[in-house]
Amino acid sequence: MTSPARTREPLLEVRDVTAHHGQLRALDNVSLKVMPGDVYAIIGANGAGKSTLMRTIAGLHRPTAGSVLLDGVDVTGQRAERRLAAGIAMVPEGRRLFPTLTVEENLLVGAAYAREGPWTVDRVYDLFDWMRGRRRQKAAQLSGGEQQAVAIGRALVANPRVLLLDELSLGLAPVVVRRIYAMLPDLLAVGVTVLLVEQDVSQALHVATYIHCLLEGRTTLEGSPEGLTPERIEGAYFGLARQPGPADQAS
Repeated sequence: MTSPARTREPLLEVRDVTAHHGQLRALDNVSLKVMPGDVYAIIGANGAGKSTLMRTIAGLHRPTAGSVLLDGVDVTGQRAERRLAAGIAMVPEGRRLFPTLTVEENLLVGAAYAREGPWTVDRVYDLFDWMRGRRRQKAAQLSGGEQQAVAIGRALVANPRVLLLDELSLGLAPVVVRRIYAMLPDLLAVGVTVLLVEQDVSQALHVATYIHCLLEGRTTLEGSPEGLTPERIEGAYFGLARQPGPADQAS
């Protein structure tokens, strides 16, 4: 995907966020700016802090320091449901569906704090054409890929401005991953901005307009995919060498 110019005002901004799990510092002074229309990918190995960052943005984890802004408004003190109503929806790692509820009942859960917008349960059925005929099936009876589709649909019916996708491809067959990623242009076409976590670097580079790498809770690299060499990405991902900071990049 072509990277948009990053001179506009960000839709989502994370400013100097530090977060802990007990005594463990999971995020250390992380900042990012997600522009309207971005597919912004967070990459990094296990334990890099990616999911903690997503949960902090969604309001599911309270930061120790720093702030989260949506369209210039500080939402750091808002609960998750308030952020959902404001336009931040998350597809969590592991899907987290209600296994005893039907497909349609799981989708309706996402509508509880929905904004006005184009996404309805019927629109989700149009996006995933298999879903309408199986809407009364229990979520526990679905395959992993089907559950991921329902989890995405549940987030979409809230009509988000920013859709957070945490470990979208985790545990799924490559053909299913490609099918799910193929729907990203449909989301962008109706004004949904996407922030995703992805361990598969090649997949992230293929779909993202902007890449942000974390290592042990710290930012080690960020930029548009076409401006990043494989060597720099590998070094940032594994901590093999010091990566240029903002001051270096500006010089």
